[in-house]
Amino acid sequence: MAHLVHADALVLLSDVDGLYTADPRRPGSRFVDEIRGVDELAGLRLRGRGSGVGTGGMATKIEAATIATSSGIPVLLAAAPSVAAALRGEGGTAFHPTADRTAFRLFWLQHATKPRGELTLDDGAVTAVVARRASLLPAGIIKVSGDFESGDPVDLLSPDGAVVGRGLVSYDSADLPALLGRRTQDLPAEFRREVVHRDDLVLL
Repeated sequence: MAHLVHADALVLLSDVDGLYTADPRRPGSRFVDEIRGVDELAGLRLRGRGSGVGTGGMATKIEAATIATSSGIPVLLAAAPSVAAALRGEGGTAFHPTADRTAFRLFWLQHATKPRGELTLDDGAVTAVVARRASLLPAGIIKVSGDFESGDPVDLLSPDGAVVGRGLVSYDSADLPALLGRRTQDLPAEFRREVVHRDDLVLL
């Protein structure tokens, strides 16, 4: 919702005053006043006590903050009674944006869609899609899985099965197998188009 309404920031309220390296009741637990990237979350023990009021714990708040900051939205995590002070910079944990704001369509594609199938790419296609942000062509696909139609979301996999992206496919699953590995210029005219256009693709 923060992304949808172009909010200046997302404020997450909790029953604790911010993020700690472990349960605040444990000896040695330290307060974290800011997070500048997901790598800084490595090693944190987020299974602290719940509030008894909310349905999610600290891990859920961290997930929300990660989604927001990856789309250019700063996040403040603070205790509800002291939120005014936290907004003045006196307390709370600030999560800094890790990327520029994305188009709502791509945000929806990454976080709110369920893939209907999978396309396994060869190494060359993975490099083209990930490093050069190119569109996906039939020549770079080595396997098709799932039952989908043109316009459905599909996951893009590397040869070892790692998900590298998600995109809106422009072919039905029944049409793709006959096109795999073939150059665009060698295809019939009605099939000379991208399988996933770069404007309809997000990297994961």
